[in-house]
Amino acid sequence: MSQLYPLKFQPIFIEKVWGGNRLKQILNKEIPNDKTGESWEISAVEGKLSVVSNGFLAGNTIEEVIEIYIGDLVGERIFEEFGTVFPLLFKFIDANDVLSVQVHPDNELAMKKHEAFGKTELWYVVDSDPDAYIYAGFQKGIKKNDFAELISAGEVKDSLRKENVKKGDVFFIPAGLIHATGPGVLFAEIQQTSDLTYRVYDWDRKDNNGKLRELHVEEALEAIHFHKVNSARVPYKTEPGVANTINKNDYFTINKLVLNDTYTAEYNNLDCFVVFMCLNGNAKLDYGQGGLESIQKGETVLIPSVLETIKIIPENEVEIVEAYVSEN
Repeated sequence: MSQLYPLKFQPIFIEKVWGGNRLKQILNKEIPNDKTGESWEISAVEGKLSVVSNGFLAGNTIEEVIEIYIGDLVGERIFEEFGTVFPLLFKFIDANDVLSVQVHPDNELAMKKHEAFGKTELWYVVDSDPDAYIYAGFQKGIKKNDFAELISAGEVKDSLRKENVKKGDVFFIPAGLIHATGPGVLFAEIQQTSDLTYRVYDWDRKDNNGKLRELHVEEALEAIHFHKVNSARVPYKTEPGVANTINKNDYFTINKLVLNDTYTAEYNNLDCFVVFMCLNGNAKLDYGQGGLESIQKGETVLIPSVLETIKIIPENEVEIVEAYVSEN
């Protein structure tokens, strides 16, 4: 069987009522229109399977590649737990307008209702307007019945915790946390492989057909964790030339790399794939035996588990978010 290599995928662009053109302006993506809200970079969600765009595996879906290479691609521990389902979903999201107030179910509820994974996610802000903000959690603890009354009255906003946003901010959004992204935010999103979203409130906004978008109030009230959250913001430090851990949770570990010189990443004890999301700059990826692949701003690359040593050779200062499934 031919040797695996760093894999790139065709982005899946999704039009949204709140979308814009930052994916093109900031990340150089060839979006189909100025209402493009999402670029799904690596996805194993049914109906939205990523397709390889580089090398001899081009044209194969991620599911097909896993079926061929099994643990060499994803890692033995990952294949034992998830089989041919790639467990993480990677996106870039352009919130040109405010998103709906929403919540995602946890694993238990998602499995019970949908036989699917829950949706815990992390946001890394790539770019933002000066007055950009998000909502995450409640300002104070609230009871389910009281919140249901606020939903009926259209007074949800004032119960939510509002946080200002700037480039480089990171927010951890566990399943069950009510949230909404305000306008003027471009962010990278790493999450469990799930497309389950329960909308609570959508600002009385109409879709392209002039209809109000569907809400999922009953499901949301069951999914929301009704407790106060001090802040969803994740504090972290960035030291150039090393892997800076931003967040480690039950589902994934996220590190940030800021590199000006060649950096050698060693993954021999990880037994897992690694994903690079390039936020700035460009570099070459030396994966051994003379193999080189490029990565540039706005690109996402999957490093197969079998490639245990990767040399990142910056062509200028490069910023990369590094992600993999956490070891339990």
